[in-house]
Amino acid sequence: MNKTALIERLAACHRDGSRLKAADWADAVRDEADAYAVQDGVAQALSWRFERWKSGGASAQGPFSHSPVNPVAGKSLLGVEAEVALRVDSSGAPEAMCIAIELVASRWQEGLDAPALLRMADHQSNAGLLLGPWRPYRELDWSQLEWRLTLPGQPDIVRRGGHSLNQPAGVLPAWFRHATRNGASIAAGTVVTTGAWGGLHPLAGPALGRLAIEGLGEFSFSAAA
Repeated sequence: MNKTALIERLAACHRDGSRLKAADWADAVRDEADAYAVQDGVAQALSWRFERWKSGGASAQGPFSHSPVNPVAGKSLLGVEAEVALRVDSSGAPEAMCIAIELVASRWQEGLDAPALLRMADHQSNAGLLLGPWRPYRELDWSQLEWRLTLPGQPDIVRRGGHSLNQPAGVLPAWFRHATRNGASIAAGTVVTTGAWGGLHPLAGPALGRLAIEGLGEFSFSAAA
């Protein structure tokens, strides 16, 4: 199996909801460069406009990972992630921010247990991005912000801080280098969601609920939003 075939099959999975067996495709993605090539190929096959991205890092020094984001909410969701999204100018500098919910799904039968490179090739298990109201960007005491996630049939999740970089804009330099690596330009107004607060939150019901982050307000969301 090669990257071209995997691009075709993953694009088909997005269209028809099918899933692939990871063991059949392990040789198609040998390194991060292969994974990113598959990401780009699938996004182009599905006519995504590269106007929404996800980016994250394990620490301020990296490693970082990046992916274009599906503009349409997916189905068969595994969970959601509480995030802060940034709207940037053409140089990659943040201009606005909002509460965001990333929808998580997988085109692999093994779900989040699929090998890391295959999950990266599959747009890091992204299934869409739901955005709250925009506010002008400003620095906050991110590590101390209280946030609350309410999901159906589950106790509220209430925590303080939890972003891996303690600074959502910390992913932007690495993301900008990645997004422009092949000579592409960044359109003003591009949206970058910047990493999960508190990790993945599995769903026990439909993808609807409410996320509140101190200093950013509240956002009631559903997968149909």
